[in-house]
Order: sequence, then structure tokens, then C-alpha cells
Amino acid sequence: MIKKFIYLEWKAFIRSASFGKNLAMKLIIGFLMIYFSLIFMAMGVGAFYMLKEMKMEPLVTVNKFLIYYFLSDLIIRLLLQPIPVLNIKPLLVLPLRKPTIVHFSLGKTALSFFNWVHALFFIPFSVVLILNGYDVVEIIFWNLGIMALIYINNFLNIILSNIDKLFVVFVVLALSLAAGQYYNLFDVTVFTTPFFQSFYDIDGLFLIPILILIGLYAFTFKYFKNNLYLDAGLSVKHDIASTENLSWLNQFGTLGTFLKNDIRLIKRNKRSKTTIVMSVIFLFYGLIFFGNPHQPPAMQIFAGIFVSGGFLFVFGQFVPSWDSSYYQLMMTQNIPYRGYITAKWWLIVIATFISTILAAFYLFYGWEVYLTIVVGAIYNIGVNSHLVLLGGAFTKTPIDLSNAGGAFGDKKAFNVNSMLLSLPKIFLPLLLYWLGLHFADKTVALSLVAGAGILGFIFKEKVFTLIEKRYKIEKYSTISAYKQKS
Repeated sequence: MIKKFIYLEWKAFIRSASFGKNLAMKLIIGFLMIYFSLIFMAMGVGAFYMLKEMKMEPLVTVNKFLIYYFLSDLIIRLLLQPIPVLNIKPLLVLPLRKPTIVHFSLGKTALSFFNWVHALFFIPFSVVLILNGYDVVEIIFWNLGIMALIYINNFLNIILSNIDKLFVVFVVLALSLAAGQYYNLFDVTVFTTPFFQSFYDIDGLFLIPILILIGLYAFTFKYFKNNLYLDAGLSVKHDIASTENLSWLNQFGTLGTFLKNDIRLIKRNKRSKTTIVMSVIFLFYGLIFFGNPHQPPAMQIFAGIFVSGGFLFVFGQFVPSWDSSYYQLMMTQNIPYRGYITAKWWLIVIATFISTILAAFYLFYGWEVYLTIVVGAIYNIGVNSHLVLLGGAFTKTPIDLSNAGGAFGDKKAFNVNSMLLSLPKIFLPLLLYWLGLHFADKTVALSLVAGAGILGFIFKEKVFTLIEKRYKIEKYSTISAYKQKS
């Protein structure tokens, strides 16, 4: 039966209306997976010798920072790792055992890149340890304990995926622990290092995470099995209803109507609410680059664009997929594409403006840094806002806004595909900024990027005409793709 499930998954993939787009994206992701796999392997081999040169004991040092490794892994999983999805409704009317369905869906995660990529670091690192005199059996036990913790993160991601607030909690926890250690206030590694080291030093202790993993799998299996019904999740929780007229937007006519719909969509749906959280997180992206003398100077405009463009990249990438559940109905109405596109553009512009104001705390680094963010905002409004709307004409991935819970639901509002589609929007400003720095100075570099944004704003109407034409060309293929629910 498992073989049959694999066959059905393959058929669903190749018969998708957006198969060509998905295939191209999967090829790109495949190349990135190979790239990061090679990096992990190189790190695994080189870590021992690098730590030896730094006069540090390799195994103890790695164990010291494993707490941050696992916290970062969990945060990345909550942000990027897809939840196991299986269209269970057609299966439940067939004579199939529920445990088989659940085991297959959970088992799909075992082969996830987010799990086996860690082995590409720990196995080469362990081989080098053994070649340098470490006990073979104890190293194997240490590896088993570490891999068990990695799979614990895997199932925690599945269980906690419905609780968005926990993502912020884990981010704050990781940052707080790192800051406490950096400023010598509290060193969590004093307590965690002996625990991870004990997998190697104490026989049998590696069984603790393995037993926890078994218990966590049993809990996850039982939870999904108990919710594996056709009517599971269909009952609606009745809360106190509230109405929002947003009548002040009526003065903008058709544009105001679209804006009201978008504001309600963001406020009332879990997936769209996540875009607000992500936009706030993007505000702190510049902390990685600003004030860091080891970064190439051109990367400052990269940071400036991301700081002000969080909402643009996260929300804008999925226009018009946010409206996929009722897109067919929209197309039967006398709705002008220009008004629809303009409303999305203004929403992006307003969010970019607000992000730029909130980023004023970067004045701590000086006026030049904040000016870089302002220039990045100008480029986002003048160029990138047009590019995301144009890319939306080719984005045929439906978003089920009602699927906020239930077993095996797709709960990720932010994924790798959205980030990959953002990369071309970064290359041009980086090139302009680099040319300005190379042939003149920073003032010229910022002027070139800002000038590109201003030109985009000046030719906005002509660009919108091209975008509108493309949306009309892609209209029926988009409707066909949005009809697919799995």
C-alpha cells in the first residue's frame, strides 16, 4: 500500500497544471540542496582541523554550541519546512487502514532534506574524530543521540506548526541566550555542554533522546489518527462576530473596495497574518550587515532593500494567489484588472513606507545607514513592486486561506519558492550600487539605485499596462491551476 501511495503522489505531481513551474523550481531547489550538502560535508571534515588550530578540543567545542544549532534548526523548520501533505478525503472512503495513511504521511518527513542534511556534517566530522583516535563505539552512540535530537525537532515542527506565536518565542529565546552569553550575563552552554558530551562519555545515555523520539512519534501518530475523519476540522468555533465597514476607503471608489478586501483578508486569516510577522522580522535583517566591517560594501544596499521590503517579498510574491479561493468568481464579474493591480500596489507601497519609518532605529548606526534603507525603499516602490506584480501573473499556486488547522494541512505562509523568486529583484540594485562604488563613491552609488526607483515610478502607468496585458493572457491558465486543491 505504501508503494501505491508513492505512485499516487507521483501522478499528482506530474499532472498538476503548474507542473512546468513546479519542475523548474524543484530543479533550482535541487541545485541549492547539492550546494548546501557540499558545504555541510566540507564543514564536517574541516571543523576538526580548524578547532585544533585554534587550540580547542573539537568534540567538546561542537557539543558546546549544539544548543544554538538545534534552536536554529527548529526555527528554520518552523519557517521553511513543509508539513507532510496528503489528500486524505478520497482515501477515507476506500477500504484503507488509517494507521497506514498516517504512517505514510509522517514517514515522508524522514527523507526530508531538513533531516538528512545534518548527517552530511556529523558523519564526516565523526569519521575524522575516529581517524584521530576517538573511540569508534562511543562516537557511534554520540551520533545516534544527535540524530535522535534532529528528528525530535522534525516532529516538534509538525506538532507546533499550528501555533504561530511559538516561532517568535523560539527566535526571542535563541537571541536572548546568545546575547546573555555574549555579554557574560548567562551562559547556557555551561549546562548543555555536559549533556551532549555525555552521549560520548556515558554508555547508554544516548538512549534518552531515542526514547523521547519514539514517544513523540507515538503522540504525533495518535493525534493525527484520531483526527483522520472526513468531517474533522469542519466544525466552526463560534466567536463574537465583529464588523468592519472601513467606510473611509469608499472615497477611493473601486480602488477602495479592493483595499478593503485586502485589509480584511490580512486581518482574518492565519496565513496572511503571518506576512505581518515576517515583515517585522525583516526589519532586523540589517543587523547582520550594518556595522559589520567584514561584509562587502555592496551588501549594504542588499540589506536596505530587505529591511524595507519584507511585506513586498512575503505578501507580494503570492499575488493573486491570496485570492485563489474566489478567483473564478472575481473573473465572472466586471472587475477591471487595472484597479485590482493598483490596489495591490498601493498596499505594498503603504507597507514599505511603514517599514521604512519603523526602521528609524538604524539611525543608531548613522545617517548613511538609514539613507541606504530609504534608498532601498525607493527602489522597492519604483521597481520591485512592479516586478512582484508581474511575477504574480505566472504564480499559479493556490492558497487555501480556510486551511488553518487539521491533520496534514498546508500551513506554511512562507516558503523557499517565494524567496527564490525574490532573488532576481536583488541583482540589479546590487549591480548599480557596485558600479557607483567602483567608479565614484557611495553618494553616486545610492543615487543610481534611487534613480532606478524614481524612473520606475515615473513610468508606472506604462508598466501597469504591460502587467495588465500579461494577467489577461494568463487568466484562464491561472483559473485552471486554482481549481486544483491538492
